[in-house]
Amino acid sequence: MAGYFETAPDGGAAIALDEVEISILRSLAVQFLELVGPGPAGPEPGDDPLAELFAEGPTERPADPALARLFPDAYVDPEGKADDEALAASSEFRRYTENDLRARKRDDALVVVRSLDALDPARDRAAVLTLSDQESRRWLGTLNDLRLTIGTRLDVDEDPDGDLYRLPDEDPRKPLMMAYMWLGGLQETLIETLTP
Repeated sequence: MAGYFETAPDGGAAIALDEVEISILRSLAVQFLELVGPGPAGPEPGDDPLAELFAEGPTERPADPALARLFPDAYVDPEGKADDEALAASSEFRRYTENDLRARKRDDALVVVRSLDALDPARDRAAVLTLSDQESRRWLGTLNDLRLTIGTRLDVDEDPDGDLYRLPDEDPRKPLMMAYMWLGGLQETLIETLTP
């Protein structure tokens, strides 16, 4: 288990992580939770229990490019073009789906944080994280969200020979780019463990 996910003996996935890796993953997940924002306030005692089910979310696309990437318009083409009808449909779709999508992303990121908090790498200089199949899928969602966020912040494109992949050590973007690539490796090996 050399820093990448492998299939766990009882199903799910396992990975050995040292203190630095745990710290980086936890920090990224916590920052992601801050980006996505807190959930809506819970119902007050005596409130209608169905009220939250019918609560409406935002109708406007987020101004932050990373959030716009995480919560894209539903009826707009990849280049961002849409007619008035498509924009209205996207707005309506967002109103009824974005709160649930944000909640799922928060819940998945919390699974990552809590599972990392349960590790004790100091004992053996590394700790083995073992995830159930369901936890693995939640980790996969968060790893993907983290990569999308970092990729948007760095403006990563599809060119594997691009300048971002050859940044000099003194470039302040290099640590984030290294995290982006590392998360990609984690994501890829986690997918492999979940693929029969």
